[in-house]
Amino acid sequence: MDTRLLQTFTALARTGSFTATAVELRLAQSTVTVQIKTLEKALGTRLFDRLSRGALLTEAGRRLLTLAEDVLESESRLFAAATEGGPVAGTVVVGAGETLCSAHMPAVIVALRSLHPEVEVRLEPGGTAAVVDGLQTGRLDCALLLEERVEFPDVTAQRVTELPLVLLCAPTHRLAGRDRPATWQELAEEDFFLHEQGCSYSDRLAEHLLSVPGARPRLTRFGSIEATRSCVAAGLGLTVLPHTNVAESLRTGHLNAVPGPSLPGVSVHLARHSRRLPSRAARAVADQVLSHFHT
Repeated sequence: MDTRLLQTFTALARTGSFTATAVELRLAQSTVTVQIKTLEKALGTRLFDRLSRGALLTEAGRRLLTLAEDVLESESRLFAAATEGGPVAGTVVVGAGETLCSAHMPAVIVALRSLHPEVEVRLEPGGTAAVVDGLQTGRLDCALLLEERVEFPDVTAQRVTELPLVLLCAPTHRLAGRDRPATWQELAEEDFFLHEQGCSYSDRLAEHLLSVPGARPRLTRFGSIEATRSCVAAGLGLTVLPHTNVAESLRTGHLNAVPGPSLPGVSVHLARHSRRLPSRAARAVADQVLSHFHT
């Protein structure tokens, strides 16, 4: 059996759309349709119900999906073994939140290009839910998660480091340069600009603020750290970010650290699918991530 048919099958099961599958696999939509029909004929069963909103796995399709993934994984291991002595090469898709994509992954990619020039890293920014889904469905080869605990089905993770957090304001803000630390009660009266929902450290701060009796904080969420940082630098409110994302702004005086309650750091985990054997390229990426955070 041509394993490309299985690749199309697993991709369509993941996307639920012939159009999206064609885009992902760089095929004509008609080719995707032909390949699915060919596989269904070879297996003697219908794998998908064709609905107006897309393709939905049948009971047989759901039963055979895991087996198809196992076959593709075995094929991957076969090719990995065959090329074990050659140069490390291939594309590695890495999922991570913007916090890590902007402050850490560029240095990882630069180092990789020097050590393994034939390895291409493709970044997919996203929150924890999207990244975990990418790991579970096989869309991502590995991921960096900002979570205290990583406990998701089919996902295994290694704690890499902990990033210290900083409470921030503009130099002109009334809380800047205070000798006395701000209390949770005082902070709950402020305006905050936080990273989008699903960001673990932003969500944790929001929970603290909203738990203060009589709390009236105004919480604005952004999908962009740069937008968050710009609003705070303009004196519109406060935020919390990892120190590595604002080190330059603190050095130049565009932002000030606010003395306040102790904020626990946020853990960084390197995660992958527990049943997928990482390629040599994926292992090289993982090694460089570990080296970056431990240097």
